[in-house]
Amino acid sequence: MTETTLGYIEWNGCYLMLYRNQKENDPNKGKWIGIGGHIEKDETPDECFLREVREETGIILDNFIKRGVVDFISDTAENERMHLYTATVDNPNFAECNEGTLKWIPKKEILNLNLWEGDKYFLTPLINGKNDIRMRLTYEGWNLIKAESF
Repeated sequence: MTETTLGYIEWNGCYLMLYRNQKENDPNKGKWIGIGGHIEKDETPDECFLREVREETGIILDNFIKRGVVDFISDTAENERMHLYTATVDNPNFAECNEGTLKWIPKKEILNLNLWEGDKYFLTPLINGKNDIRMRLTYEGWNLIKAESF
């Protein structure tokens, strides 16, 4: 099982979202996602999250909160354990990202974006302030067939 991080950076009632439109052969192409990526060898999930935020946005976080873990089970891709984070910043500035377009989106509009179907299952409690999110999302191909909370 591969391990990744995904985080949502908040400023002024908005999350910094990444519209994936730059990379070739990107399974996330055309989707809005948070900030994150694959955990490297000898790296903790926290270290990965901080690194990915710095690489993708230029933002150096002073603090963050781990909000949960989501397991993705798939019949066509490697299974994934995603460590879920949030952070708040005082400054809305960010650098350009080579993976897509970054934009501040009001939290109340997030669920209207072109997201992975499963993302809505963890974003809803995340936006509502829930901690300790534990979930398993099962996909057949690109279709979500089951969402389970624990």
